Amino acid sequence: MSIKITATSTCDLPPELLERYQITMVPLYVSFGGNTYKDGLEAVPEDIFRHVEGGGQLPSTSAVNIADYQELFGALSPSYDQVIHITIGSEFSCCYQNALVAAQDYDNVHLVDSRNLTVGQGFLALAAAQAAERGDDIQSILAMLEDMIDRVDTTFVVDKLDYLAKGGRCSSVVALGANLLRLKPCIVLADGRMTVGKKYRGAFEKVLTDYVQDQLAGKNVDLDRIFVVHTRCDPSIPQDVCDMVRQFGFREVTTAVAGCTISCHCGPNTLGIIFLRK
Repeated sequence: MSIKITATSTCDLPPELLERYQITMVPLYVSFGGNTYKDGLEAVPEDIFRHVEGGGQLPSTSAVNIADYQELFGALSPSYDQVIHITIGSEFSCCYQNALVAAQDYDNVHLVDSRNLTVGQGFLALAAAQAAERGDDIQSILAMLEDMIDRVDTTFVVDKLDYLAKGGRCSSVVALGANLLRLKPCIVLADGRMTVGKKYRGAFEKVLTDYVQDQLAGKNVDLDRIFVVHTRCDPSIPQDVCDMVRQFGFREVTTAVAGCTISCHCGPNTLGIIFLRK
């Protein structure tokens, strides 16, 4: 049985994994400078950072629309026995709702609301692709994904709140105060929503050491794989975090770069670790 895995571009899996497992990306849209671009195909995070740093307004993002999904499912449904499409969490975007509308005419298209974003969503896409390669049947794969959703642990630390303030997700006064006090909030995904967890204080590099310890020490963690995902950081920073998490015994440590959606909301110098709980 041929099973095709697809996901919205927000899954942020590295290109080598997408190619290795033939996972098809469906781009969201990002708008800035009077134009709209396909995430990852026509615009990358560096374009966003250059635009904002040059004095431009914060870009906006929009979901995969119904017409795009109709085109995708119309192309894939006849070519595969089954198609699984994994979306960014429905609390963050209407991609899942749009996909539901477009998939009504296709009995072999199955939709999964990841209730997550970035490689928290990517974890599901990768697991599904690996299961399909093993020859697992469609019902087994869907059941596995349903079990995984609540076990994905996604957190990240934001160096500065400037982008969150520009996007209206915190006030400029709060952002200024946090920056002056060198506060670095930890953003936690739980029940499909983002909340603020611990607020670290100090230099970004030092904060990340404490953050990794807080997230991993003494927890019931699946040690098969962990992702270190970041927006534009000095290359030494994610490398240092990879070295830290290896000390906990993870069998695979994979670095990923967040795409336009996360970058629009958090800005440069944001880093997270994403793994599965047992």
